[in-house]
Amino acid sequence: MTKIPVVQSYHLANDLELTTKTNLLGMSKLALTQFFADLGEKPFRATQVMKWIYQFGVTDFYQMTNLSKKLQEKLSLTATITPPAVKFKQFSEDGTRKWVFEVAGGSLVETVLIPADDNKQFGRKTLCISSQVGCALDCSFCSTGKQGFERDLSASEIIGQLWVANQSYMENVPVSERENRVTNVVMMGMGEPLLNYDPVVTSMALMLDDFGFGLSKRRVTLSTSGIVPKMYDLAKDIDVALAISLHAPNDTLRDELVPINKKYPLDALIKAAKSYVYDENPRHKKHVTIEYVMLGGVNDQDEHARQLVALLKDLPCKINLIPFNPFPHAPYQRSSNNRIHAFSNILNNAGFVCTIRQTRGDDIDAACGQLVGQVSDKTRRAKQWQEKVAKNLQS
Repeated sequence: MTKIPVVQSYHLANDLELTTKTNLLGMSKLALTQFFADLGEKPFRATQVMKWIYQFGVTDFYQMTNLSKKLQEKLSLTATITPPAVKFKQFSEDGTRKWVFEVAGGSLVETVLIPADDNKQFGRKTLCISSQVGCALDCSFCSTGKQGFERDLSASEIIGQLWVANQSYMENVPVSERENRVTNVVMMGMGEPLLNYDPVVTSMALMLDDFGFGLSKRRVTLSTSGIVPKMYDLAKDIDVALAISLHAPNDTLRDELVPINKKYPLDALIKAAKSYVYDENPRHKKHVTIEYVMLGGVNDQDEHARQLVALLKDLPCKINLIPFNPFPHAPYQRSSNNRIHAFSNILNNAGFVCTIRQTRGDDIDAACGQLVGQVSDKTRRAKQWQEKVAKNLQS
């Protein structure tokens, strides 16, 4: 698929501006209110500017018509609204879109927009957002993890991904007629969101805020591999949907597929998931989503399905089976369609709501587990993976 070069339709601050001016993008409502107080302005200025940024996609203070000329001038001297720069974008034949962002330091991260399969102009559009440059975890079936880990993304770099995706539908649209098109957000891109806790929670709060993107709390989902202490914190700090990257029904297999399980085994993980549903801000009639990648001959046998039934029997949940999306030199194969359906039938017959995810965007490497940026790895994982691949090719 050809990479589409990008001409920015909005102002991008240069390095000098970013070091001398305050970037308002990604700033919490509380911090933005304090910013205006420090300028000698009333608190309501914060929500006025939030609406311009997040609902109308405006970055030029002089276009914010309900601000005084004096305040516009003051803001232009002291502040900027700068999303991460788009390096290039790719559009899939199935409607999936992928953006590659260049973030501070020159590293690249990826974001994917997945439209509903109904061809409706205003239909569901789900954005899969990255939270880290690379990933601090090393799940054996995920290509992102093979890149190693460089750093966490800032709140502006996280919320900026959603801002740019919405902006792509606002080009050549008059400001007064603009409206956000992304309907759902999943924190399922590059990285483990709960290991970048504060910027992720700040970003999700902006997604939910009526003066921000105004998304329903059921339409913002955080996916975690199981950072158990932070799951308890999340339940107290913000009310969003929770997904758990499970991928195995027992500790022995999950230790191999999702190594963080050695620190937070399944008993602790399921206990935290139950607490998320029942204990803090009780989510009546709510559930968690269990994500389970289907690896041929590894975790897809009938016995694994029966173990999964036993593990999840007291947890309100729905189960999403994900056909494995291969990447170069991956050590796994995708389960056959017959095997996936047989596995699903066992779960359905046990009373679980079980869906099979439709693979989207695999022609542009935008499918689940395929997101790979350009990472200046601070671990040795990328080098070790390259050495392992080279050794296998020689043998």
